[in-house]
Amino acid sequence: FLGLEVNGQAITSDEYLEKSLMLKQGSDERTQTFNLPRLCIQKFFPVKKCFVFDSPALGSKLSQLQTLNSDELNPDFVQNLSEFCSHIFTHSKTKTLPGGIQVNGPRLESMVQTYVDAINSGALPSMENMVVTLTRRENTAAVQKAIAHYDQQMSQKVQLPTETLQLLLDLHKTCEKEAIEIFRKRSFKDDDQCFQKELESLLSAKRDEICRKNEDASAALCSTLLQSTFQPLEQEVARGVYAKPGGHSLFLQRMEQLKAQYRQQPGKGTQAEEVLQKYLKAKEPVSATILQTDQDLTAKEKQKKEEQARAEAARAEAQRLEALRVQEEQRRVEQERRHQEHLRQIEFERANFQREQQRKQKQRVQEEMERIKAEQEAQLRALQQQLQNMRVISHHEHDQCIII
Repeated sequence: FLGLEVNGQAITSDEYLEKSLMLKQGSDERTQTFNLPRLCIQKFFPVKKCFVFDSPALGSKLSQLQTLNSDELNPDFVQNLSEFCSHIFTHSKTKTLPGGIQVNGPRLESMVQTYVDAINSGALPSMENMVVTLTRRENTAAVQKAIAHYDQQMSQKVQLPTETLQLLLDLHKTCEKEAIEIFRKRSFKDDDQCFQKELESLLSAKRDEICRKNEDASAALCSTLLQSTFQPLEQEVARGVYAKPGGHSLFLQRMEQLKAQYRQQPGKGTQAEEVLQKYLKAKEPVSATILQTDQDLTAKEKQKKEEQARAEAARAEAQRLEALRVQEEQRRVEQERRHQEHLRQIEFERANFQREQQRKQKQRVQEEMERIKAEQEAQLRALQQQLQNMRVISHHEHDQCIII
């Protein structure tokens, strides 16, 4: 136990510390070894304060300190700890780096890691290198935090495709401004704005990427919408609806009707008109074919009608034959199903018959065994009765014996 007294006189903890740091007189190696750490403490720590702590717990509780509650600790130790913390919070100054930069928890962690890495590598810790490393780590983390915020906000606010490019750019600008503000709050000695420029470059790349995705989403949505909108027209073309005199005019009227219907659909995005024009360009050969057919049929309408009638009859006959084929196939399938059902029924009855025969056979065997057992038991009882009778007769004859 540490005693705060000298020559029988009580001293304070600070006086004890000063006494412990007193140097010895002499120049021998042992004395120099004794004085060196004390000289270092006196030089690098001009202001000193000593605290004396009682044992935090007694007996077996010392091995359980991590699990003890505050009220289970030594009250004197708790009081010492409270005084120590109060002094630290009252008198300690915030650690700062050159330039008046305050060191918070994450920065202190980075500093300690830098010092440890330097010492482990055999190098001498350098404040300048530490500040450079801390600057890189802090600003890299700030850039990542800003990018993460940008990604989160854009994913929440942007629903692709946007109706206009300007709407997307406005959302990007808002999220970009927030991200840069977050970076500035978290950045550290980015005097030449190197990391901010890196962030702005990354945000610019993300803007280009989201614009490309917006165009792709718009193009995909418009392609799907075009297919559903113009599918009736394509089906009509496939059925030959416009392959008749005046068919080309009807085709153009139908095309204009569907174009207006497509343009009225909301939420198509920035590629709506471009995708439509590409579609119309691709359909120009169809329009030309219908026009040529229209012109040809004007002179050959009667012949074409006859051919159409024959074609229709052929289609009807084909449909009739197909219907007959389907009916025949259904009948064959039904016969096969009944046949299989009949086979399953036969198999089921055969299995039932076998089980019944096995049951009857087992019952006959059981009855035979019971009969044999009954006969054996009856014979055994008869033998036992005969034996009993013989014993009785023997005993009776023994009682009648006369000794002469």
